Amino acid sequence: MKTNWKLFIILLIASIFGILAAFPYTLTIQGSLLQSLPVPLYVLLTGQIIQNTILFAFAIFIGLFLAKKVGLGLPVLEGWLEGREVKSYLKSILGISIGLGILAGILIIGLDYLFSFAGVTINLTQAGQINPPAWQGFLASFYGGINEEILLRLFVMTLLVWIFFKIQKFFKKGEKQKPAKIVVWLAIILAAVMFGIGHLPTVMALTTLTPLVIIRTIVLNGVGGIIFGWLYWRKGLESAMISHFSADIILHVIPALVIANTL
Repeated sequence: MKTNWKLFIILLIASIFGILAAFPYTLTIQGSLLQSLPVPLYVLLTGQIIQNTILFAFAIFIGLFLAKKVGLGLPVLEGWLEGREVKSYLKSILGISIGLGILAGILIIGLDYLFSFAGVTINLTQAGQINPPAWQGFLASFYGGINEEILLRLFVMTLLVWIFFKIQKFFKKGEKQKPAKIVVWLAIILAAVMFGIGHLPTVMALTTLTPLVIIRTIVLNGVGGIIFGWLYWRKGLESAMISHFSADIILHVIPALVIANTL
C-alpha cells in the first residue's frame, strides 16, 4: 500500500507549526528552569525542533501506513487531496467535534475539582504563581489538537488497533474481516491511559507522586483521550483534532481570561 506523501507533508508541516506554537506557553511555565541552562536557549530550542520533527515524521509515516489497513484515516484531507467535495462532511462533524471537546474540558475541570476534595490539587497558578496569558494558551492548544492527536491517535491508537486486529484474525481465520468493536475500544482506552502516563514527568516536576496523584493524572487526561479516540474511529482524525483543540481552549484559554479579568 502506497504512502500518501502529500498528506504526509501536510501533517508534518502542521506538526512543526504545533511545536513552534507551544514554545511561548512552555517557556512561561518553565521560566525558572531556563535560568540554569547548560547551553544557550536558542540551541536548546533548535535541538527540540529537530528532535520533534524526526519523531513526528516517523509517527505520521507509520500512522498513515497502518491506518488504511484497519479502516481509520483523515476523510477530510484525503478527500480534498483526491479532489472530492468535503465541505459538507466537514460541516457535519464540526458540531459534534466542538461539542464533545467542550464537554471533555468541562469534565476534566469537574473531575479535578472532585480530586481536590481528596487533597490532590495540582494547579500551575498555585504552584508558582505562573499565569500564562490567554494568547499563549491559545497557541499551545494547536499543539494539543495537532501534535498530540498525531502521536496518540494516528500513531499509538492506530498501531494498537493494527496489533489487536492481527490477533483477532489469528483466532478468527476465514472471511475478510474488519477490527471488532472490542478491538478498537481496547486501543482507544490504552492510548488514553498512555496519554495520562505520559504526563507524569511533568506532574513529577510540580509535586510528589503518590497513588492518588498518579490516578488523577491518568483519569483527567484519559477522559479526553477516550472522547478523541472515539471521534477518530467514527469521524476521522480531523474530528479528533478539532475536539482536542476545543477542549484545550476550555482548559488553557478561558481560565487565563478569567484570571486576567480578576486581577
